[in-house]
Amino acid sequence: MATPRRRTGRTTTTSAVTGGFRQPRNPLPPVDPLSPEQLEKIEAASFQILENTGIEFLSPRGLDIWEQAGAKVDRSNKRVRVDRGLILDKIKTAPSQFTLHARNPAHHTIMGGDYMIFASVSGPGYSLDIKRGRRNGTYADLVNFIKLSQSFGVIHNIGGFICENQDHHEATRHLDTYYAQHLYADKCIMPSALGYNHAHDAVEMAAIVHGGHEQIRQFPVTLTIINSNSPLRFDTPMIDGMTRYIEAGQAVSITPFTLAGAMAPITLAGAIAQQNAEALFGIAYTQILNPGNPVVYGAFTSNVDMQSGSPAFATPEGAWATLIGGQLARRYHLPYRASNVANSKAPDAQAGWESMNAMWPVMLGHANYVLHAAGWLDAGLIAGYEKFIIDVEVLQLLEGFMRGITIDDSTLALDAIDEVGPGGHFFGVGHTMERYRSEFYRPLLSDWQNYGNWEQSGSLTAADRAYKIAQDTLANYEQPPLDLAIQEELEAYIARRRQEILPNG
Repeated sequence: MATPRRRTGRTTTTSAVTGGFRQPRNPLPPVDPLSPEQLEKIEAASFQILENTGIEFLSPRGLDIWEQAGAKVDRSNKRVRVDRGLILDKIKTAPSQFTLHARNPAHHTIMGGDYMIFASVSGPGYSLDIKRGRRNGTYADLVNFIKLSQSFGVIHNIGGFICENQDHHEATRHLDTYYAQHLYADKCIMPSALGYNHAHDAVEMAAIVHGGHEQIRQFPVTLTIINSNSPLRFDTPMIDGMTRYIEAGQAVSITPFTLAGAMAPITLAGAIAQQNAEALFGIAYTQILNPGNPVVYGAFTSNVDMQSGSPAFATPEGAWATLIGGQLARRYHLPYRASNVANSKAPDAQAGWESMNAMWPVMLGHANYVLHAAGWLDAGLIAGYEKFIIDVEVLQLLEGFMRGITIDDSTLALDAIDEVGPGGHFFGVGHTMERYRSEFYRPLLSDWQNYGNWEQSGSLTAADRAYKIAQDTLANYEQPPLDLAIQEELEAYIARRRQEILPNG
């Protein structure tokens, strides 16, 4: 077994979580599914990939940076080979914990340790509800999902393109997305890293909202996802986006998107070894660019359906990958990102059991940042209104579970037990009356009526009830205040950038 590595990275918690928001903390010990010997084999295979096969890095400047850092660079095929000593030396400077700073200080979130952050779905091109069915995503849908994310306390961060606003021009729709995130929510946001423009505009707009470039450099306000283009490639748009965020001191999650049997070996061990190689490579690069920059170890390994070639999520293999990803992240003393996923096309029983099957490994693996926590359907192609509410119920149940139990003289209730005695009941005793309004979890969505009352209420299914909750929440949404001068500066910036990107309209 390898000697434990000394940790030199920073831990930054410059702002505590304040106000009425209570960030959940995972009370369970993390599950380590692999033995020390098995973990050593995974890591050794990862380093062999980095040293012998190498990573394709599609950035001339990036190749120069790797070469100056001591890596072997083959410019004929843009291949970078890095020895394990260099990788381990660089990742030591990454902080094991840091704070993401929201526009509203009550929504600051701590990344790392036993803290958990739930972020809404990001990336779907379609939206769906049970009344109108599936349709292309619109700006109105995007705004609705931001409003839902703002409205539920269990959603801590706003996902990126929660639902792609396809009714806006592709080259500038990111500007409208960022504007909506800043206008309709005061929580931390996840902007896009799809190229320099997406990253640059996200940084500039965040600086407008949060008090300038030096302010956000000192107190990071965004986290974005950097996906390697598996297998073994970082493409130009992601490198450009990652570089812009890091230069601004913003947090990034290096997340290989590895599907066993397609973009990674069909065996889970091989897929995870590749995932680890790609993740460590990207994390090391962030620290070469800006030592101490906040970075998250991301995992998104599952498998494909070998009969159709389609992605398969919430599988037993995906659960193992989530657990092992957490074990690897802890090995390197890094915060960990995982996901809530489902294959179902509708807000049905399959959607529920798949999300729960995804979330328990997330919990047991001690993920710190859970992307797609609410709203994901159809392997990430659909943002579902009812699924969003179903997921909120799941997250609230898990958050309630994480609060644990209190054991003291009061909760042991010996006086109440003595008062009731054999054969009695506890409904009317003072101990119960003092606590009955707050002691137990009250469901948002679940129906706990008896059958007759449920039938008289309209025999509504979970999807029916979720639709009504979503619509009622949107009707009662309250927009958080944003200084008018900041809003006007954002609008002026967007107008200027739209003209620069699309000079001919």
